Amino acid sequence: MNIWKQRLEEQSTSTILVAVAVMLIALLLPSKIALLGTTLFFVLFSIIKPQQSILFLVIYVNIRPFLLEVNSGLKLIGDLVIFVVFAWTLFHYRHNIRSLFTFKWFEWSYFAFILFGSIIGFLHDVTPTSIIFQVRTFLIMYLLYYTISRMTLTNKWLQQLAWVTVWLNIVMSLHGLVEKLSLRQLLLPEEWKYKVLSATNAVRIYGLTGNPNSLALSLFFGLIAVVYLQHVYQQTKYKWTFRVLLVLFFGILVLTYSRGTWISAIMFGVVFILMTRKWYLLKRLVIAGVASIILIYYPVNLAVQYITELGVTVDEKPSGAGSIGGRFGETFDEKNLALMTESGRFYYIRKGFEIFGDHPITGTGFGSFGGSATLSYGSPIYDHYGISSDIYGGKYFYSDNQYIQVIAETGVIGVLIFAVFLLSMLWFFWKSRHTNFGVFMIALWFSTGVSGMYYNIWELKMYTLFYFILLGAFVAFSKHQQEISKPTNG
Repeated sequence: MNIWKQRLEEQSTSTILVAVAVMLIALLLPSKIALLGTTLFFVLFSIIKPQQSILFLVIYVNIRPFLLEVNSGLKLIGDLVIFVVFAWTLFHYRHNIRSLFTFKWFEWSYFAFILFGSIIGFLHDVTPTSIIFQVRTFLIMYLLYYTISRMTLTNKWLQQLAWVTVWLNIVMSLHGLVEKLSLRQLLLPEEWKYKVLSATNAVRIYGLTGNPNSLALSLFFGLIAVVYLQHVYQQTKYKWTFRVLLVLFFGILVLTYSRGTWISAIMFGVVFILMTRKWYLLKRLVIAGVASIILIYYPVNLAVQYITELGVTVDEKPSGAGSIGGRFGETFDEKNLALMTESGRFYYIRKGFEIFGDHPITGTGFGSFGGSATLSYGSPIYDHYGISSDIYGGKYFYSDNQYIQVIAETGVIGVLIFAVFLLSMLWFFWKSRHTNFGVFMIALWFSTGVSGMYYNIWELKMYTLFYFILLGAFVAFSKHQQEISKPTNG
């Protein structure tokens, strides 16, 4: 059995490629056949190769919007993998029940937050379906953490995670360039080609994620993966490959014009470099960033302007190539500020505090304001507060701010529980601040905290996928280190 498992580990790369091939083939099949075929394959794949199936999730979750636009029969793959590897964990630890119910402080507070928000939502007439949807949003990627934190991981697995992330972002970057240069006419589903975009968003690269902010966040993790692999190989292998990839990822990241991700990435870099004092990283990243502006950003925008001037005919042509200065300038533009006040982020914040003023202790519960559940099912309190949104084409919207959602939905009690969740996690990381992994998680914690100011970050599956995988790996390696450092009898 051990020899068989060892051989499977050695074939990990090929098995991931097989899984990707099955997924791509399924795209070409009728949706019902694709649904049945992928269900059977990925159930078996997750049972036989649980660690590799998690790596495959990195690919699937990031490009899921594109896949489902092409073939809805692929919609169950993610949930199947997560629940099967979770069940695998329960079975694996069936003789050690206590370990299945051993949780850290941040987990207990997370559970308390979810339970509290659910009960309050029920008391405020939120439909059970909406509450369950919201709970699922918070828990689905946590199950990955639960599973990974109980696995025995190796450095090789972390390197495989980094390589999968790098290759994923290579594909998405190249696809993004094609999208940009073709004025959104090549390698996109028909509905995406003719989607009506505002002048501000028309210049942004949406990519296989179907969203420029999601693409930018994926590229953020791609940059981290490249830097990690540079550390692993210590400039002995792939030296120029990694340098080129840094420039490529930086270039596409800039072309997403995702201000939020730029700020979060800077926060991550500042915290990590200051705590580790690895000043050479600052030099490396600055050089790559400048090179990306010179070699990718300007040439691509000039090419777009040239193609536009040629008179290429498309139904909805971007108004221009876009610019970094223009993107930041929009933040403080009077017209844009007025729009955000009337129906954008400022509007949501004002309405959130209005709800909080009426329900300061408990809020109005999950599924009542600005979350994934309200985006799908609406809210019983929207009519009462006159809440609507022109941005999302109706009354269903994201608050685009995790904290105002927590404040409005769970009140003072929920805010305190959520604060315990965040701070106990930070304390857990802080105890390992003398290790690179510990500092990495601290930097990621701060970056995530900043992201919550303009994204519903704990509901964004692509982001929580990476976060909970890394959190689970950190806990797994911490346990392993503790076992090594335990004194032996004798």
